[in-house]
Amino acid sequence: MAKNILICDDAAFMRMMIKDILVKNGYNIVGEAENGLRAIDKYTETKPDLVMMDITMPEMDGIQALKKIKALDPTANVIMCSAMGQQAMVIESIQSGAKDFIVKPFQADRVLEAVKKAVG
Repeated sequence: MAKNILICDDAAFMRMMIKDILVKNGYNIVGEAENGLRAIDKYTETKPDLVMMDITMPEMDGIQALKKIKALDPTANVIMCSAMGQQAMVIESIQSGAKDFIVKPFQADRVLEAVKKAVG
């Protein structure tokens, strides 16, 4: 069965890139969110198998959204996405419960490796 994935990034272009990689490889996109607040709403609506979460977003950043999603659902699978050179945020993400971390610009094989590791 195809895994359901929620994509959260404030850049429509980035959402489209991730979506393209995942759809071509048999994953289902159940929703998209442009900020952390929408990500939490969409998570409760769609109950995805995995969330791809950008760190830097308006309204609420990805780390805050990750913490709230993990509070709602301790079993949530979240992979954080961010630009280079944000080591402190990477560490905080993992400590907050993120399964993995991928760096922009995305390499398709790295995205797929992280997704497979998180949800099979």
